[in-house]
Amino acid sequence: MPHCSLLPLSGHQLAFLIDDREVLRWHAGTDYPRPFFFPVTGPSGVSLTRMGHPGAPDHDHHQSLWFAHNKVLGIDFWGNGSGAVIRQQQWFAYEDGEGSCRMAVELGWYDGHNPAPLIRQELICELVPRSAEGEYTLELQSRFQPLSASLEFAKTNFGFLAVRVSASLSAVFGSGVLTSSEGAAGEKQLFGKAARWMDYSGPPRTGSTAVEGLCLIDHPANPGQPTGWHVRDDGWMCASPCMQTSQTATAESPLTLRYLLLVHAGAVDADRANALHASFAESVPWQLQKSTRPHVRWRIQRSV
Repeated sequence: MPHCSLLPLSGHQLAFLIDDREVLRWHAGTDYPRPFFFPVTGPSGVSLTRMGHPGAPDHDHHQSLWFAHNKVLGIDFWGNGSGAVIRQQQWFAYEDGEGSCRMAVELGWYDGHNPAPLIRQELICELVPRSAEGEYTLELQSRFQPLSASLEFAKTNFGFLAVRVSASLSAVFGSGVLTSSEGAAGEKQLFGKAARWMDYSGPPRTGSTAVEGLCLIDHPANPGQPTGWHVRDDGWMCASPCMQTSQTATAESPLTLRYLLLVHAGAVDADRANALHASFAESVPWQLQKSTRPHVRWRIQRSV
């Protein structure tokens, strides 16, 4: 069974390793308005995501794999120009293991004017190797708790979790294919439509005959079901729980979102993606618990 580990690095970065090979990196520094994952490395060792749009310099807020929302009390946490920022407050747990590794951190959402955050986002991630060919899944669970009694995330296509794929993987700048769980393909057939999962597959580098891809799976317990998707042939996909209506979080009932990202070799296998969706749907959420181990404050485990 592969050994999985987390390696803290300078610059507020964290590497995710499978048998000492880095496949993923978390960035929580202040160079950008929000944290993100980059690279998201495919089986061939090439990143399947990128920073920014290949042809639009005003899309620098597209940060590989990231969380954001553009209408929180009228404040834009999506773009880079509003002054609003998301900052990592602390890490709770880094857990290595045989067959998986996990990270739990707290993020604060700041409006750019007040010293206290509007929202505390508890983010728990688990990396699981899926094959000897270098495939893996990244489970992402976020719990958004407002510091006020309640807070509305307004209706919008932009939020909460998005993926900007590499140029070679996109349909416009490369030869990738965007497909959904419902069997349709391409932006015109998929934009705004409901789906259990969305996939971008294509060559990991220009001129390559190999195919790799990213399949983003939506948990059926997420709000806004059936989830609409904001997708583009130019290379990005976003599950949008606020596409049809706003979502409200309260101090007593935080908003929880769960996603599973499959990094795979070859074209998307619909049967495999459907099976992962089914098993993910049956899984229980993660939670933080006080640790009984000496010198370890928190541990991550499934809710009972």
